[in-house]
Amino acid sequence: MSFTVEERGNANSLSYRLFFKNAEGKYISPFHDIPIYADESQNIFHMVVEVPRWTNAKMEIATKDILNPIKQDVKKGKLRFVANVFPHKGYIWNYGAIPQTWEDPAHKDGDTDCCGDNDPIDVCEIGSRVCTRGEVIKVKVLGILAMIDEGETDWKVIAINVEDPEAKDFSNISDVQRLKPGYLEATVDWFRRYKVPDGKPENRFAFNEEFKNKDFAIEVIKSTHNFWKALIGQQTKAGELNCKNTCISSGDSPFCCSADEAKAAVGETCPCGKGEPIPSSVDKWFYYERK
Repeated sequence: MSFTVEERGNANSLSYRLFFKNAEGKYISPFHDIPIYADESQNIFHMVVEVPRWTNAKMEIATKDILNPIKQDVKKGKLRFVANVFPHKGYIWNYGAIPQTWEDPAHKDGDTDCCGDNDPIDVCEIGSRVCTRGEVIKVKVLGILAMIDEGETDWKVIAINVEDPEAKDFSNISDVQRLKPGYLEATVDWFRRYKVPDGKPENRFAFNEEFKNKDFAIEVIKSTHNFWKALIGQQTKAGELNCKNTCISSGDSPFCCSADEAKAAVGETCPCGKGEPIPSSVDKWFYYERK
């Protein structure tokens, strides 16, 4: 199963969008149309890469836009770049989401005592290769971290690309601790402090900041897949989410998007143009005492 992307608008501007196509060249939603599993029997999942490692632009699947392209998050009318909190530079993993998952904001999680964040479940891919934005990779799940972000449950799955040369050495979270010492501690530190330069408080974590193992992680992913199924099956209110898709919903569903409708939606966006420069302030380092 292969996917391609099409850029629209100007990079590093409010107009930038990254749309997805399947192998037949049909426009698809990366939220709804890409299957959760690459190989269900082996618990191998698809991951949509939103942010390549070392970069700062807060790119994400636009859950409220038709076809859910990747676009840069905006705060107060300005493009959002994640700050560098010393010693980190940008994202310290390839960051993205597992398609066909959804953290339901109406569901209070029994472990975190907080409701979902209304997004697909997040993934930190720890392999050696820097991925490209919009790449769809197959990942082996290793564990999960339960972050509480401004009162919402925001799970962070730890995974590795199955095509990574080191993938065969990793089968659980304990292998990350053993073979990449310091990486998990740095991950907690990154998530705890990355919003502090924006004047936000430090994030908190359930389970005393402990990473849960592979089996626990897979159960969490499956539960978010069930929430997504209820969403796409109209058993749950979508709110502002755009659930239009070209491959999943039957023709009588309001979520069914025809090929012509999809093409027209992409055509309404700006054509791909010259990118804007990334502001030099994005390279600034922020220093804080650890509490």
